[in-house]
Amino acid sequence: MTTYEDVRYEVDGPNAVITIDREKRMNAFRAKTIEELIHAFKRAWADNAVHAIIFTGAGERAFCVGGDVKQRAETGDYGPTDNGLFEVAYFHRLIRDVPKPVIAAVNGIAIGGGHVLHVLCDLSIAAENATFGQAGPRVGSFDGGFGSAYLARVVGEKRAREIWFLLDQYDAATAERWNLVNKVVPKEELLPAAKAWGEKIAAYSPTALRFLKHSFNADTDHQGGLSQLAIAGLDSFLQTDEAKEGANAFAEKRKPDFGKYAH
Repeated sequence: MTTYEDVRYEVDGPNAVITIDREKRMNAFRAKTIEELIHAFKRAWADNAVHAIIFTGAGERAFCVGGDVKQRAETGDYGPTDNGLFEVAYFHRLIRDVPKPVIAAVNGIAIGGGHVLHVLCDLSIAAENATFGQAGPRVGSFDGGFGSAYLARVVGEKRAREIWFLLDQYDAATAERWNLVNKVVPKEELLPAAKAWGEKIAAYSPTALRFLKHSFNADTDHQGGLSQLAIAGLDSFLQTDEAKEGANAFAEKRKPDFGKYAH
């Protein structure tokens, strides 16, 4: 795989810039998108000239709005891949396991599964117009793995529960105040600033950085087991009428009716 349909890959100096290129769907990912992202991240891993990976979205509206709920409403899944699998949990682990710093350049809305992706990156830099939040319970979905457990390590338990239970959206300044992102810059400075971080990183010992990344991850690696458990549960949940109500309501642009599913 050297060409992609849903992803752009380029090397600029010491940086590999990997872009979700589904601007018309606000960079929502389908199974094919994840398959291509996995290949692109491994490609950057294997390239000794690459010292940092910059992860961003096409356009100015969205970094990523998570899984393509419209596709899920249409087909009941996230579409086909070459191996038949939807490997989003594996991609989560890959962001952590690739032995090079991964910088999220959040160019717009980071919500749902897109929010999880930026949280998992080693560093996050956001444009001033970026917004952050969760959507899972609104559309009949959830992330009981890294997307909630690791988020709580990043922003604290109370903030993580607020993000997941209230489903509000937060501006870039709030995200920086909560330590959800490292820095906020004007939108025209976003990629240059991310690339400058990568160029700075390139001057340092790659072996030392690799050990440091693995060391930071070691404390939360057990959450990978929670992630696998959560994905297995989510796979079953998505087949229920309750989950389908969330996806269908989103596709039909109406408020979901979850009342009859209360326990």
